[in-house]
Amino acid sequence: MGKFQQLYNEQQFIIRWWSILVNPFFLIRRALFLQIKALAPQLNGHLLDFGCGAKPYQKLFHVAQYTGVDIENPAHPHGQEPVDVFYDGKTLPFPDETFDSFLSSEVFEHVFNPDEMLIEIHRVLKPGGKGLISTPFVWNEHEIPYDFGRYTSFGWKHVLEKHGFEVLELHKTTPFVMTIFQLIALYFHQILKSQNRWLNLLTNILFIFPINLTGLLLGKLLPDRGDFYHNLVVVVRKKP
Repeated sequence: MGKFQQLYNEQQFIIRWWSILVNPFFLIRRALFLQIKALAPQLNGHLLDFGCGAKPYQKLFHVAQYTGVDIENPAHPHGQEPVDVFYDGKTLPFPDETFDSFLSSEVFEHVFNPDEMLIEIHRVLKPGGKGLISTPFVWNEHEIPYDFGRYTSFGWKHVLEKHGFEVLELHKTTPFVMTIFQLIALYFHQILKSQNRWLNLLTNILFIFPINLTGLLLGKLLPDRGDFYHNLVVVVRKKP
């Protein structure tokens, strides 16, 4: 992989200043990146990345040990991803109270059995251990057909507390207007995307960049309602 391709892949999640030019998911990913970066220092020790995929946020966590677990998913091939452990979708292959903390970013919309998996995460987490979870509220169907849910702040808080987690912080990412402009950028990205990556890069600069910039500016200038957003990012703690 060339250096440019590596930098381009990294900025899909670890947003750079120039990402606004080329990243069709700039508005949603920027807000998510900044929120996770701000909350990352709360996690420590041996960290479990549940649904790790490519571990896009690993560099943000300065922990003693980082273990990524994922499931084989035909809609999301893991051939080029540094998954440490695969599991069967029901039981995490770790002893009780193995981990000091956990991360799960943009995973639970793909989990058909969230109650079972929260019980499992609770089991392998040490008492008092913290977790950082992000889930979508407004986004298109993706990784089809393995896309099962969206979460409101009230519903997700209820589910987490039902399974023995205390919600310490709850944040909503991207204000109302930015959310709208991100959906517009997503629409044009989907209809203009081609098999040629260089043509896609040019298309992003010519068509997506103006949408990104307008959404960013208007999102900062116009008032927010707080009821239309892309993601929830919560910090939880396993009750002692």
